[in-house]
Parts: sequence; C-alpha cells; structure tokens
Amino acid sequence: MSLVHKIALTLIKGIGPMHAKTLLIHFGSAEKVFTANKEKLMKVDGIGEKTAVSIMNTDAIEKAALHLEFIEKHDIQVLFYADENYPKRLRNCYDAPLILYYKGTANLNHNRIVSIVGTRNATVYGKQLCKQLAEVLKPYNVIIMSGLAHGIDAAAHKESLNLEIPTVGVLGHGLDRIYPAVHKELTTKMVHNGGLLTEFLPGTNPDRENFPKRNRIIAGISDVTVVVEASFKGGALITAEIANSYNRDVYAFPGRVNDEFSEGCNFLIKTNRAGLINNPKDLIYYLGWDDEVLKKEKIQVQLPLNLTKDEKCIVEILQDGAMAIDDLSLKTNLLQSKLAIILLTLEMQGVLISLPGKMYRLS
Repeated sequence: MSLVHKIALTLIKGIGPMHAKTLLIHFGSAEKVFTANKEKLMKVDGIGEKTAVSIMNTDAIEKAALHLEFIEKHDIQVLFYADENYPKRLRNCYDAPLILYYKGTANLNHNRIVSIVGTRNATVYGKQLCKQLAEVLKPYNVIIMSGLAHGIDAAAHKESLNLEIPTVGVLGHGLDRIYPAVHKELTTKMVHNGGLLTEFLPGTNPDRENFPKRNRIIAGISDVTVVVEASFKGGALITAEIANSYNRDVYAFPGRVNDEFSEGCNFLIKTNRAGLINNPKDLIYYLGWDDEVLKKEKIQVQLPLNLTKDEKCIVEILQDGAMAIDDLSLKTNLLQSKLAIILLTLEMQGVLISLPGKMYRLS
C-alpha cells in the first residue's frame, strides 16, 4: 500500500481509527478507498452518505504528500497498523491508532514495558518514588514509558536516563516540536536511548483534547501502568482507567489521606482499580519477575516421590518459570476446576508457590 494513501486515510474528516480499519478490511488497501464511488463506500458498516462524500471530495492525499516530505527529511519512522514493527500490545486495543510516528532506538515490542504516570505537580515524595522504582526495574531489562509532561512523567524519564534504562515519551502533538519546550534537552537524550512516539502528524499543536488520546497509547503499549502520584482530576487517572479497560495491570502507590496529590492514587486503590504497592519491589513480586524467572534458569527442587502424572506435568512446565493458571490449563489440557485442586495439593506439599494474579511458580 502507498504510504501517502495510508497517511491520507487519517486526514479525512469524520474518519477515526476504527472506521479507517473497517474501510481497509472492506477494500483491501488504502488506494482502493480513495477510488471507490459513493455507492461502494456506503456499503461499508458505519459509513453514511455524508462521510462517503467527504472521502470522495477530500484533499487528504495532497496534504499527506506534504507531510511525507517532512517525515522522510527528519528520519521519522512510520508504523502502520498492519506492519511487523507496530506495537503488538497496542494493536490488540480496539481503538489503536492506524499510524504511529516514531523517532528512537527502543524496540516497541520489547518483552517488558512499564508505564509510569502521575501528577504534573510532583512532590519530593513522588520524585523519590520514581527514582526508587527505576532502580528496582533496572535489572529486569525494561522499557519505561511516560507522557513527557511536567512532574512525575519527567521524573520517570530522567531517572530512566540516569540509569541507562530506555525510555519512550508519548506525545500529544507532532514530532516537529517539543512540549513542554523545557524538555528539549531531555528528549534529545531520549531519542538515543528510548524514543519519542505519537499518532499526530507534524504541525499538530499540543491541544487539550490530544492528551487523552495520548494516554490510551501509554496504557495500551505497556504490560503494566504504575501511578505514582495523582489528584482526582489528573490525566493519570484517565490513563489508569483506560489501562483497566484494556485488561492491563494497574498499580498505585498510596499517600497520606489529606494529601491532594495522592487522592487519585488512594481512590484507585480503594475502588479496586489499582493494586497497592508500598515498595517498588512489590511490583516485581506482583508481576512474577523474581530472580528465578529473570535468569530463565531451570529451577531444581526436591520433589516428593509420589507425584501423579498430572502433577509431574505441571512441575515440568513450571521449570521454565512462573505461569498463570489460564496458561497452565491450556498447556496441560486440564479443566481449571481440576487444575486448581492439583495446584493446591502441590502448594501444600511445598512444591510450588501461588503468586498474586493467579500465577504459580516452583518454590
């Protein structure tokens, strides 16, 4: 498919990511969308007469060609929804952007990606938590994502760079500018150890309505979102809510009950929208990223001599590390009701340990 036509598809008024994907599935290519007549366009689910006319009369292709000149001149990567290098975690989200624009070195399909978000009015407490969290995550070969805003976002990026952890900033504007401008030096370093990512074309201003869209990328591209400090009205709570809707893990640090910038975190924990972490090491425990898993070594345990065939099968599978009960059920071909009883028996014998999130590993 022509890159110009792919970009042009995102420039048609009234066509969002979901409608764009529907059009691509129906016609097979972006080019065919622009050559289709009104009758054919209106056969596509969700495309009415007004939108069909808008597609036929658009000047999006000419605009896309101009944008492509800037993109190529500045070595910006264009990640199309169907491309191999498009973030796979994000692709699984129903409202994922059709196209992403990326400048950086980090692999957006890295096996461990953590998002750290929070208030723009970060306190000393919040900044210290960011530092501690980055230090704990360092040995686990992660990429740290955030939104490049003042406060917790900036602290997460800076602490990552200090520890040489790749860090990616997700922007609410095009790659022709940096907002806030004070972070220009920071982003220069990030491009060489991490990157900058956006769904917005060059020339797009950092308008207020763009940031909730940015937040869905932060939530969708990562395995887990950690909220460090947040007030009730902050964007961090929006990111956490989106992450929950994507069935992603969300954790939050608690704060004092009368602290304005911990109200959001306390609310997330109170309403079971986020798991509580008192210490950054708690996150490693919850995710099952312990030393045995990290080293990917076969775990040698002293096994009872009277294990059943099914018990031996489970132990053999868990030699490679912690696993969720859903995955164990698939691998063993056992019903979860029967599997749960076997797992409990093995736990009582000291063969395995149950972890949060219905994860199990050998003891």
